[in-house]
Amino acid sequence: MGNIELAGASFVVLLALIFLRIPIGLSMLAVGIGGTVLVTGSWVPILAQMKSLTYETFSSYSLSIVPLFLLMGQFATRSGMSRGLFRAAAAMIGHKRGGIAMASVAGCAGFGAICGSSLATAATMAQVALPEMKRYGYNGALSTACLAAGGTLGILIPPSFVLVIYAILAEQNIAKLFAAAFVPGILAAIGYVITISLFMRFDPEAAQPAAKASTRERLEAMVEVWPVVLIFLLVVGGIYAGWFTPTEGAAVGTAGTGLVALFRRQLGWSALGECILATAVSSGMIFFIVFGAGVFNSFLAFTQMPQMAAEWVGNAGLSPWLVLAGILLTYLVFGCVMDSVSMILLTVPIFFPIVMTLDFGLSPEDTAIWFGVLVLIVVEVGLITPPVGMNLFIINSMAPDVPLTQTYKGVVFFVLSDLIRVVILAAFPAITLAVLWL
Repeated sequence: MGNIELAGASFVVLLALIFLRIPIGLSMLAVGIGGTVLVTGSWVPILAQMKSLTYETFSSYSLSIVPLFLLMGQFATRSGMSRGLFRAAAAMIGHKRGGIAMASVAGCAGFGAICGSSLATAATMAQVALPEMKRYGYNGALSTACLAAGGTLGILIPPSFVLVIYAILAEQNIAKLFAAAFVPGILAAIGYVITISLFMRFDPEAAQPAAKASTRERLEAMVEVWPVVLIFLLVVGGIYAGWFTPTEGAAVGTAGTGLVALFRRQLGWSALGECILATAVSSGMIFFIVFGAGVFNSFLAFTQMPQMAAEWVGNAGLSPWLVLAGILLTYLVFGCVMDSVSMILLTVPIFFPIVMTLDFGLSPEDTAIWFGVLVLIVVEVGLITPPVGMNLFIINSMAPDVPLTQTYKGVVFFVLSDLIRVVILAAFPAITLAVLWL
């Protein structure tokens, strides 16, 4: 068996291990070790690599931003910011048809701006929004689907630790990636609101409108969201303005959300310990996946598969847009069985060299940033794509009275919204890159 055939077979084995519910990090590590031994014919290279790669992975300064953003999300959850965001949005638009669902999406967008985690955003907002939607007679399909979709804004609207992972792999500027993802993130929120409006038009009995809030109630609700606005402007604005690095920005945001939780008396010693423990568990999981992906991608480098794939595409004379469409479709398929971090780590080292050989009429940096945002979006779609979208299971577990099939039916409308957005952003790169060109 040649090296290319071995590389192809490794993906089959890897997917088989994933279907057998072997942890993705362990699966990539095992396949990477076995593949390297088969390619080199010796255990010496992999043993030498394990020594150096372990240190390089876990001592990376760039990766320190991941636990900081995760801890910021933990503090934001404790501080009750999600409740304030939902109340403010509900006070503004809750009286409209489907308004509480729209408010849930708006709350997810706001919370995602200080959280950076899709699952955390979905779970946190569900605790606040599900009881309200049940109170106003929202059917299970709409209530669970809008929260599952809204949760994806946690990784799309900056800051996003998934974008950080991509930036490290593609060696791109984190601040520019954050800036480029902002407009697509807003478009996603708008698309979800439009989807809810259309859902209500086709099924007017899906929900009852809430009572219209008074001007005083609206003003009081808006006052509660100032910490979110301040922290977002300080973190993302400070990074983009060059006041501090992304890692320093993450530290500032973590300190800010921690102080808000402390002042609201939601962060005692016990709660602080729980936040740190939850962050450590999530960080350990992500770092182990990063390590496993490093070993697996090193094996692929031994086989020369990424380089040969890029060379083949470059010589085949295929349309760049056709190649891009194939890559994005691959991400959509992978999204049905893999989590976002694993997909990024597994595929970017293969697809990124291919994309960089294609001519889209953009500079290399613009191409890399635009492709990164597109990847982030299709990875986000995978989180709500049946049958294995992680957000669907998170939300459905919090609404045990709603059959999973109902959630599947409802989320189809939001997936269609996402696919339309992918097509628009792929066809018009300027939408994504306009912020960088200003």
